Amino acid sequence: MSTPGSSTSTGSSSGASSGASRSSHRRARAREAALARAVEDGLLGPRSPLVGLLDVDGVLAAVGALNEAFEGPAPVHHTFAAKACGLVPVLRLLADAGMGCEVASPGELEQALAAGFTYDRLVFDSPAKTVEELEFALARGIAINLDNFQELARVDRLLTGREAAGPIGLRVNPQVGAGAIGAMSTATATSKFGIALRDPGAVDAVIDAFAHRPWLDRLHAHVGSQGCPLPLIAEGVRAAYELAERVNAELGRAQITGLDIGGGLPVNFDDEDDRPTYADYVAELRGAAPGLFDGRYTLVTEFGRSLLAKSGTIGTVVEYTKSAGGRRIAVTHAGAQVATRTAFMPDAWPLRVGVFDAEGRPKRGPAEVVDIAGPCCFAGDLTATARALPAVEPGDVVALYDTGAYYFSSHFSYNSLPRPAVYGYRTDPGGRVRFALVREAQSVRGVVEESGLSQADALVALRAT
Repeated sequence: MSTPGSSTSTGSSSGASSGASRSSHRRARAREAALARAVEDGLLGPRSPLVGLLDVDGVLAAVGALNEAFEGPAPVHHTFAAKACGLVPVLRLLADAGMGCEVASPGELEQALAAGFTYDRLVFDSPAKTVEELEFALARGIAINLDNFQELARVDRLLTGREAAGPIGLRVNPQVGAGAIGAMSTATATSKFGIALRDPGAVDAVIDAFAHRPWLDRLHAHVGSQGCPLPLIAEGVRAAYELAERVNAELGRAQITGLDIGGGLPVNFDDEDDRPTYADYVAELRGAAPGLFDGRYTLVTEFGRSLLAKSGTIGTVVEYTKSAGGRRIAVTHAGAQVATRTAFMPDAWPLRVGVFDAEGRPKRGPAEVVDIAGPCCFAGDLTATARALPAVEPGDVVALYDTGAYYFSSHFSYNSLPRPAVYGYRTDPGGRVRFALVREAQSVRGVVEESGLSQADALVALRAT
């Protein structure tokens, strides 16, 4: 069956294919019901022309699939990469579902703590941790992954005279190469992350680091995310596993007890299906490094996009339609401010698009080729280009699918456009929808206050003195 009013990244009709899972069918039906109800309730319309919607059941189903895929003798600590959606109610939902949280900044750390994650459920990653941040984590037993030898020496000084309160790992770069999106690939020859294992002397230096620091007990590797195929990810994990085996063998003790294998499962942005699945990922890992799962190592994961992306939708009202050079253009309120990666790298981050009428009902009828544009004042502010879609008219609703991660939670403040409201939703078997506010819409006044309103006279006063 197809999802009415939707389009793949190539412009053809798409939706849940005949082989799609029941969860993807449920998700498509729930999304359609939520959009209609959002219009009916005024959450999306002339007075609220942009909104983010998150399918709570879809998120919980993804968490369940992750846990099921990793079942086995190896203890596993699944953490959610907070960067993918740093909204406190979303983080609290994941905490309630049993997840931990991976944070990479002081802001993400405070968001995670506000959401209810305890210190022992946190992993702190960042290539630029300050002394203050390290001290905070060390004193509270938060797991830390150290990025380089200078940071390792810094922790040496901070731990003088005391024991480490929590796990401490060392991040390594297996240098296995890039995926299809260079910016998302973190295991290239010159990546800024971790200790480059194929550089001369690096492996011996890592072994020596463990030999002189009994408190160092984890290895961390992350190959990348979107655009990285499973064999490439598995190759990077295997390199970390083999290094852990070598370290423990040469030291004659099981010093490394944990392997943080990162996240990075790619998301299918072409249609409704979940692929690859977490089960596919685990099967690839078992083939590359069977000993990874025998129970000798605690495994840590840091998935983000794959847990949320397909459960999110951005809904926006079409303000105007026009034509230029024979191309139809629909001008909406969703552009680079919420779909930054898509606007600047459209080939790498294409989105599926659905068209609904002013009542929130899927539009049907003959297709026309159209560009979907946003409100930002630059020509590349497009969320879809040359898509074959049902005729789009002012007042219609355009839905951008698979936007639950990074899109409405990572706002780009170009043109001082306010952040949209975000709602979570659940649907019952009868199609009835319940909403919960996740984040209020930012007011224009809020934008002004954020831009330094309280210091409005500061530069004039400086000039006068």
